[in-house]
Amino acid sequence: MFARRLHPAAHDLAESRGASAHPRLNLLLSYGGWRDDELERQLPPLLRPMGVQCLEARTGLQAESLVRSERIHVAVVDVSVPMSDGVLGSDAAGARILQLLRRMDSPPPTVVVRPPQPSNREAVRGLHAMLAEGAFAVLDRPFPVEALLETLRRILQRHYAGAWPGGPVR
Repeated sequence: MFARRLHPAAHDLAESRGASAHPRLNLLLSYGGWRDDELERQLPPLLRPMGVQCLEARTGLQAESLVRSERIHVAVVDVSVPMSDGVLGSDAAGARILQLLRRMDSPPPTVVVRPPQPSNREAVRGLHAMLAEGAFAVLDRPFPVEALLETLRRILQRHYAGAWPGGPVR
């Protein structure tokens, strides 16, 4: 699963962060709090040993700030994330984050997390809309953390030559 050497983009990342020994892949994790923080609690400790830094955002405003101030390599965007504290259920923040990511010079691969859809027609319509916004994958909640890990593995294969920057060399 891991490459023998760092992908050139990973090397550039290491030098740009001044940490050639431990480059990081920055993963934006926007999370609307729909599952007792289970994903937000489980994912960072699972990914940290592989060189992945989870940049957590509980609101759309926090996510926007991170997108503007940090280099984002992969994004997990919950479309139900509130724009600001105390405003749950608005999908405006998720759509806004997707648009902001898509407009970046180098848009990161993005996993969209969305609530269960009321019908197959709505599910398909929503899927097309998310893919048009640049989503790499769409996950309907609830889903096991393994489903997200598998999606992240596919992103690595396609965008980072199968290696986490800073991960173990095999």
